[in-house]
Amino acid sequence: MKLFQQLLVAPAALGLLAPLSVSASEVNFDDISVYSKDNLELDVNSFSQKSVNNLIAGGEGLVDSIDTVGGFSETTTASFSVDFLVGAEDGAASEAAAFGYQMGIGLETSFTGEDALSVTIDIGDGASGALAFDDTSDVLTVDGLTYTFPLGGATVMVGDSTDISALYTGACAYSAFTDFMGNCGTGNSVGVGGLGVTAAMSYAFDSGFSLAGGVSSTPESILTEEGGDAYGVEAAYSADSYGVSVAYADADAAAVGGTGGTVWGVNGYYAFDFATISAGFESADAGITADGFFVGLSFPEVGAGSLDIGMGTTGLFAEGQTEYYTYEASYAYPLNDSVTITPGIYIVEGATDVTGVALKTSFSF
Repeated sequence: MKLFQQLLVAPAALGLLAPLSVSASEVNFDDISVYSKDNLELDVNSFSQKSVNNLIAGGEGLVDSIDTVGGFSETTTASFSVDFLVGAEDGAASEAAAFGYQMGIGLETSFTGEDALSVTIDIGDGASGALAFDDTSDVLTVDGLTYTFPLGGATVMVGDSTDISALYTGACAYSAFTDFMGNCGTGNSVGVGGLGVTAAMSYAFDSGFSLAGGVSSTPESILTEEGGDAYGVEAAYSADSYGVSVAYADADAAAVGGTGGTVWGVNGYYAFDFATISAGFESADAGITADGFFVGLSFPEVGAGSLDIGMGTTGLFAEGQTEYYTYEASYAYPLNDSVTITPGIYIVEGATDVTGVALKTSFSF
């Protein structure tokens, strides 16, 4: 089936569900994101009106006798995001200009008004080299299927293909342009991922303090020696002008630091009148201790847009290793409420330094 047909039938197929935030605020240069391989197999006959039933009652008293034939139920919402990227690099294996795109579909429905059944779907065709976006080879791919509900004063989430950190608060105010800067350099701890099946819980206190944690296992072997498991916890505090987050993760599979082991990290921000400074530090122990850091400045009002400037290590480095750094600057200019243009420049140190320029155009609707 052609791509255009897939994009038309996918929202109708998943009309029971609705939007997680699928904003692609970071350029995925190193394929850091972990995606499910559960590809959707659809055809034009899959969703004829005679096959659509009123499957969702929406919870007792919430939705009453909804006719969903050919459309969404009244408790279902959908959101979409599209990113186009064009850029080129000097010093890379290929210095030709490259283009990539990625699209996210978010669907969510509620049964009681307090819970949420959510799914995110990705599709993309990344550019080559360091300018790669999320690449699913033009195939619709499930990137998260979760059910979130209140339990006492806490929030509980269970699902597949989602991150342990999905309920973390975090304390990073920096808008990253490259993946090296994502989560203020704490992507293995404050931004820890998952291995497949995930359960997480968070609790927010009135004082601004919050606690969160979760566990994730490989789907074919949950919490057993045959499979892989990962655990994570986070404590965070947010005030009017500053915030801080501390997280710890432990994994016996390739989820922490890329090889398994333990990792902890801390990130935070402080907002001045003219700019906000964000910083992060992370340390992993997988037999050898390795550290990395990030620092960045965000200027919320520069002309009609906002400016972000940051630097950090390209990864975690052990003592005695040669450390390499990344430098970046980007300017986000909103054309309107739904379209933002972000030009950026970056330098990635290594055996051969790479300098790149790129233009990202983001649509949300």
